[in-house]
Amino acid sequence: MDSPVNEAAASRVRRVRHELKRRDVEVVNVAPLGAHFVAVTFRGEDLADFVSASFDDHVKFIFDDPSGEPVRRDYTPRRYDHAARELTIEFALHGDGKASGWARQAAVGQRVTIGGPRGSMIIPADYGWHLLAGDATALPAIRRRLEELPADVRAIVIVAHDDDVPLTSAARLDVWQVSDGAALVEAIRAMPLPGGDAFVWFGGEAAIAARVRDVVHGEKGFPRTASRISAYWKQGASDHHEDL
Repeated sequence: MDSPVNEAAASRVRRVRHELKRRDVEVVNVAPLGAHFVAVTFRGEDLADFVSASFDDHVKFIFDDPSGEPVRRDYTPRRYDHAARELTIEFALHGDGKASGWARQAAVGQRVTIGGPRGSMIIPADYGWHLLAGDATALPAIRRRLEELPADVRAIVIVAHDDDVPLTSAARLDVWQVSDGAALVEAIRAMPLPGGDAFVWFGGEAAIAARVRDVVHGEKGFPRTASRISAYWKQGASDHHEDL
């Protein structure tokens, strides 16, 4: 078992609630990001009171499919500009999902609805050591977090993807790119988790999230109060989001 994390330090994480609102917005920019991502920026006066207090937040992205049926999916608020009333979301273009299909054809002038975020889990940036892990769906949250981290902390990133989306940070950064979820689990299993002031974060497919939870909390004894492990999606299911 790895060295224990100080529980008092771990308790610095706090949760806040936000007023739940639906916001009608318009696409104002579409920018390719790597081979399998696209960044879509939305604008609208409904965003005037938008709040996203954590890199781990998610909003409900709502649009109509070609048959007119409403589709709802969870996405990370990647960047928000209050003055411009603009919100950017980065879409992973994977598989044949409806949201990925929408993002592939996104064009300036299209209108959608954004709901939330319902709340935020605020994880201080000044933990001395951060492990950020996940698959392609976690990259927007990881990229946002890396931009927030100060220069005097260490960040280890383990990502299961084959894209060239840049990962930059002022923090001391160590990036591991692995082939798939199973390799990600093994990388975490092989990694000594340090004692002291540390936090572990994961976002990705539900079955892999469960295995990461078992390794981090079970095998390594890392405290739940110093981690957040989330299932961003589930193989064979739609609109799945679960905090493990």
